[in-house]
Amino acid sequence: MKREDMTKLTILTPTYNRKTNLEKLYESLKKQTNQDFEWFLIDDGSSDDTESQALEWLKEEKISMRFQKKENGGKHTALNLGIGQIKTELTFIVDSDDWLPEDAVEKILCYHEKYCDNKELCGYSFLRFYPDGTVNEAFFPDDEKIDTYVGARINGGIAGDKAEVFLTEVLKQYSFPVFEKERFLPEDLVWVKMSGPWKMVHINKCIYISDYLEGGLTKSGRKMKLKSPRGMMARSWVYLEDSSVCLKIKIKMALLYQIYRQAVNADVLTENEMSRKHILLTLCRIPGKMIYAIWKAKEK
Repeated sequence: MKREDMTKLTILTPTYNRKTNLEKLYESLKKQTNQDFEWFLIDDGSSDDTESQALEWLKEEKISMRFQKKENGGKHTALNLGIGQIKTELTFIVDSDDWLPEDAVEKILCYHEKYCDNKELCGYSFLRFYPDGTVNEAFFPDDEKIDTYVGARINGGIAGDKAEVFLTEVLKQYSFPVFEKERFLPEDLVWVKMSGPWKMVHINKCIYISDYLEGGLTKSGRKMKLKSPRGMMARSWVYLEDSSVCLKIKIKMALLYQIYRQAVNADVLTENEMSRKHILLTLCRIPGKMIYAIWKAKEK
């Protein structure tokens, strides 16, 4: 089923060994009250027969759908691949173990119609709910506030995951860095880079249901991050570089930077690190080494 000439939204789903869980997302997409979207499913090298399931769904033609399989490289590499191919106005990243309320697409397109003429925007930030109907950590203090990601979320102290929908033409300008042999990279590295030049509308409406499964990226936590230290350092550095990030968060990121430096056996600060972030990074050097040692001991 091809509707590229009329489709406004791409729902982009990177997946890895989630064949069983994908069924719930697929069913929720078939039930959308507005079908003006395409589902782009990217299989990041799964070994659980995800591909055959996806091909069956393509044959059903119940929704507009695209499928592509790639070698395993981590979610961020699948996002780079997918975003590079998307031609719709909007991109909505939805994880393979989550699903959408029936009116999710309808809400997205309604708000986009309202704000599409605002040239300051890179997209919209909606709420995620848990399966029991409670909000993922927090509502926004002000509904439909237009602010940067850093201003509204980081400095505003709004915890938890939200559901971001981006203007594709802006998102294409910010690819995820890839580090050899590392399979994890936090997405907020890119969201912070986009902050400043671009703002978002922060909307107190749920368009996303999160189900944090064992073995998923969120649940895998510290062990997964320690295996991707360069990516974690890159993420911290983006926060340290952003002048709009508050001091409290900069201190936290300086500490995390020093923790993950230990995982790459780097102790002495480089000239680049000293030139701009010398004080914070120096203050966090010893605590970072201590915390890293504790983390490694716990992992063992």
